[in-house]
Amino acid sequence: MRMHKKYRLFLLLLVLIIVPSTYASDDDPLEPMNRAIFEFNEIVDDNVLKPIAKGYKYVTPDPVEVGISNFFSNLGEIGTITNDLLQLKFSQAGRDTMRFFLNSTLGIFGIFDVATPLGLSKNKEDFGQTLGFWGVPDGPYLVLPFLGPSSFRDGPSMIVDYELSPVEQLHHEERQVLQTLDIVDTRARLLRATKILDTAAKDKYIFIRESYLQKRESQVNDGNVKEEFEIDVHSVDY
Repeated sequence: MRMHKKYRLFLLLLVLIIVPSTYASDDDPLEPMNRAIFEFNEIVDDNVLKPIAKGYKYVTPDPVEVGISNFFSNLGEIGTITNDLLQLKFSQAGRDTMRFFLNSTLGIFGIFDVATPLGLSKNKEDFGQTLGFWGVPDGPYLVLPFLGPSSFRDGPSMIVDYELSPVEQLHHEERQVLQTLDIVDTRARLLRATKILDTAAKDKYIFIRESYLQKRESQVNDGNVKEEFEIDVHSVDY
């Protein structure tokens, strides 16, 4: 049954990758729908995620919060290493593997980041970047319910990234606990950024869209991005 589910997800991925080629070149032809989903996400965030994240940050000591963030970041190295190899970045794959090994052992399952001070800085590669590396266009901009900014290429790619996560291999109860903790921890880390965004952005939807598209272009092209919209794409964390 589990394998059948994976095959269905894989077929869905292929279909959604092929479909964007039929769309116009406009980055956001689905803007009315995207804005509606964006507003829905804002309501969910304001009434559910943000209050929980604030409570989590209030009761969690900073060292513990850092350790939890490091733990989930370390789990993400599995996907990064896999996509390093798929993008033929063999040298980077070697460094990322060493980083994962050191943090998983000396860093006690990644709770402590011992690799960065040793010169093994963190890289982030996902399957959407891998598809971009091999020439798959990003397609129209897409806002996903609960998940936020994405594209017709990156959205389906999340299925592959999800399957690569070690958390997915756990039993249902343990998986749910860790996934929930990861979501809350991620939202808590973004509290300051969203507070600044709420007060500074004239049109929050456009700002998030443009920053996301430029950040993804930068990631796919390893830092080479056209400066058409003046923002610091490296300062926005999604």
